[in-house]
Order: sequence, then C-alpha cells, then structure tokens
Amino acid sequence: MWEKIRTIFTIPELRRKILLTLLLLAIYRVGWYVPLPIVNVAAMKAQSGGGGLSDILNTVAMFSATQLKVTTIFGLGIMPYISASIILQLLGSVWGPLEKLRKEGESGQKKINEYTRYLTVGICLVQSWGYVSAVLLGRGVNGTRLIQDFCLNADGSVSKGWIFVTVMTMTAGTMFLMWIGEQIDEFGIGNGISLLIMAGILSSMPQAISTVMQQTQLELGPNGIDRPIVLIILFIGVVAGVVYITQAQRRIPTQSAKHVRGRRVFGGTRQYLPLRVNQAGVMPIIFASSLLLFPMMLFGLLINSTSPKSSWYPIWSNLRDTFMRGQSFTYNVLYIVLIYFFCYFWTAITFNPKEMSDNLKDQGTFIPGYRPGRRTADHLERVMVRITYVGAGFLAVVAITPTIVAYLWNVPYLTAAFFGGTGLLIVVSVAFDLVQKIDSHLIMRNYKGLLE
Repeated sequence: MWEKIRTIFTIPELRRKILLTLLLLAIYRVGWYVPLPIVNVAAMKAQSGGGGLSDILNTVAMFSATQLKVTTIFGLGIMPYISASIILQLLGSVWGPLEKLRKEGESGQKKINEYTRYLTVGICLVQSWGYVSAVLLGRGVNGTRLIQDFCLNADGSVSKGWIFVTVMTMTAGTMFLMWIGEQIDEFGIGNGISLLIMAGILSSMPQAISTVMQQTQLELGPNGIDRPIVLIILFIGVVAGVVYITQAQRRIPTQSAKHVRGRRVFGGTRQYLPLRVNQAGVMPIIFASSLLLFPMMLFGLLINSTSPKSSWYPIWSNLRDTFMRGQSFTYNVLYIVLIYFFCYFWTAITFNPKEMSDNLKDQGTFIPGYRPGRRTADHLERVMVRITYVGAGFLAVVAITPTIVAYLWNVPYLTAAFFGGTGLLIVVSVAFDLVQKIDSHLIMRNYKGLLE
C-alpha cells in the first residue's frame, strides 16, 4: 500500500493535482475559523448546552461544509450552490428552455452553470438575511445578546449598515467556496464541492471521538469500556455496508446484433447493462433532511421571539421537539417516508428508461426476451423500481442508525452521527469517487490502481 502511495507522488501531473487540492482545502479550513464581526462568539459558543438555535445550527452544519456554531465568514457553506444546482436540474426535466440547453452540449452546460451562479447569489442573500435575523432574535444561555455591542445604535437597535455588511460577507464567502470547488474540479482531483463537504464532516470527527472517550469509564455498563468497542464495530459494519451498496449493481444481460462487412462478421457479443442499486446516491437523505429542517427552524425562531411566560411558548416548544432530529419518533417515521419518496423521485429524474432503450436500439443492442422499444423500456423501469426499493431501505437504515446509537448507548446525537449515518455515507461515497479518479491516472500510465 505504501508503495502505491509513493507511486502517486512520483507522477508529476498527479502530484500537482493532489497538492493543489490540499492547498485549496487548507484555505477553506482557515476561513472556517474567521468569525463574522457582528456576532458575539462567546455568547454563541455558550449555546453548546443544546436546544433551540444550537441544535438547528449543528444540524445544518452536517451538510453545508461549514461551522454555523462559530458563525464564520463561510457561515452558509456551499449549500446554496447545491440547492441552486438541484433546482435547475429538476427544472431541466420539466421546463422546455432548460431542457433544450441541456441537449446543446458543452455550450448549453456553460449557460446553465451561469444561471446556477446567479441563482446561488439570490439564495445566499435570502438565507444570510434569515440567519442574521435568527442571530438578532437569539439569546445566549445567560440572556446575553448574540451580537456585538458596537453594532448597536444609541437607541439599542441594530445598525442596518452592519446587517448589510454581514449579509454581503456571508454571500461572498459562499461564492468563494463555490470558486474553490470549481478550481478543484478543473485543476485538482476529485469533485470539489463533495470534497468540501467531506472535509467539513471529517473535521468534526476528532471532537466526536473525544466526547465518547471522555464519557467512557473503565468498567462495564452504560458508560463503560464496552461502549466504544461497540461503536467501533458499528463503524466498521456501516462502512462495509456503504461500500457494498455503493458498488452493488443489477446487471441486465444484453446481446448485440450481428452484421457482416465483406467477409467479416461484427457484433453478436454478449454484454451486460449495469444498473446501480443506489441510483439516487445521498440526494434523498439531503432532500429529506432539508425538508424536515424547515419546521424545526420555524418553531425555533418562534421560541426565540416568544416570552417564556406566554401561553404559546410550550406549544412552540412541543412542536419544535416533534421535529427535532434524533429525539422524536414522529420525526424518524417522516424521515424514512421522505427518503423512500425522494429515492423514487430522484431516480425518475436521473434515469430515463425510454432514452436508454432508444440508445440500445440505435446501437443495435437488445435485451434477450424483450423487443426493442417500449417493451425494453418497461422492463428496465420494472427492474429499477425493484432495486430502488432495496436502495431506499438501505439509505433509511443508514439515516436512522445515529438515532438508535444515541438511544441505546446514551451518546449525543451529533456525536453518534459520525459512527454511522449520513455523514459516514457521504464520506465513503466521496472517498470512493476520489480513489477511482486517482486509479484512472495510475492505470493510464500502466501502474496498478489503489483498489487492485
């Protein structure tokens, strides 16, 4: 293994790509620790006791490649860019002008990328304004305000100039992260946006491990030495399961038609059409988490803006707890239902059996037992529906694993999420993609790949 790693750095082009990628990720990590000027960092960190705004920020940070708890200049992360990309991808399947752009090839894709950037700016402005509003309404554990005193006017109101500066700073931070991701795509190695998300998840892993070890006692029991052992076994099991499902395929046998050219006969070979079991990837979990995040954020804001003596305060608190990740049976049931729904939804968007059937027909290839055209498309759709059910079930198990771990072993949810859950699924998927791209460079130069 060490010999293969040494071989990677002996290839000048590959070495430059890896070093540039590491440099850009290091720049991103530096910005992680630069706080916003308007925010009282000490009061925000005091929210670590849990509940309210603290839980919301920690949940968002799982998918946004940032640390909202410290309120950095990268406070929004790259989630606005991901949201804009998803919106335009969905519109491209139902809106005629965008669908035409998609079919124009590289020029059309450049135009779509331009629209994505514009939409990202709009989403950043809206989300940063909402985030600043939440900070303005929020209070620390001792009732202290979450903003700095120098941002207040003489009458105690917040300066609009500082609000504008904060909104622009967070928007510029997201656009800079988007630029870093594009530079990694073009000059580095791997998918830039995915690597940023993975770096954000991995950066919190040491703290999660430290939290478990601090609670561990040298004896058997709920907080005994057996707990980290079980978590390590669970970690290995989930990683193995993610690897298995990520690589799992349903191979559809195909037969190419024979044709004669002169005295030679071409075609007639048997191949297979690989259909991924987890065709949707991690998108269903991201969709489901984002959708369930809105009620929790809404009720959290209502709690912060309502007096504890008000009759509405316990109502907002109960509704917030209902949609609190890892603490509600209702939340987990809705989570599983939405994962199944978005698995089929995203697969229907990305997998077109009619188009695949037409491509097979144009290439002179057919599936034995099924006539080219509509019957082939119907067969591919039936197969995809069945394997998607299995893939959605796997995603649901991975998604609720942290809840089970937190309940059985008395581990904080955000700590348990790193030993099995969405974060681990994202890390393994991105790592596989990165290794495959490195392998392509090695194999092209007649070296053995990392996976061999």
